[in-house]
Amino acid sequence: MYYTIIPSLLLAFLLQTTEYKFEQLIGTWQLVHFDAIDHLRKSPEYQNANSTMREGIEYKIQNRLENTVYMFVEGDSLKYTDYVNHEVIQLKAKIGLSSDDILTFTTATESRQAKIVALDSIRLVLEPISNKAGSGKLIFERVK
Repeated sequence: MYYTIIPSLLLAFLLQTTEYKFEQLIGTWQLVHFDAIDHLRKSPEYQNANSTMREGIEYKIQNRLENTVYMFVEGDSLKYTDYVNHEVIQLKAKIGLSSDDILTFTTATESRQAKIVALDSIRLVLEPISNKAGSGKLIFERVK
């Protein structure tokens, strides 16, 4: 009886520990969803805002989604756009990928980490590792 359980447990363990490779990331990825946006829309501030304020917030959300693009480049680099002080800027980072699927983004001024939750040929799901609660997952779709 125990001999039939062991292969099943081993298979379940192997399926849980996925190790992604940097080569799978190479290409351009567009942000299409961010859990924090859902939290914002459910917040009392958003719910109680007048229609003009909500339209403004929705415009900013859409602008943020459209302008958040990650381009992973062969080697260990990432070119990405970010929205800083109401401007879209182009940035670069060095990328490290650990065996436990943790991406480390290193710029001249900071280092951030995110766990790869899912990755296939069309979708990338990242979960930032942060002391800030509730930031949630980022979902990207492959552009190129």
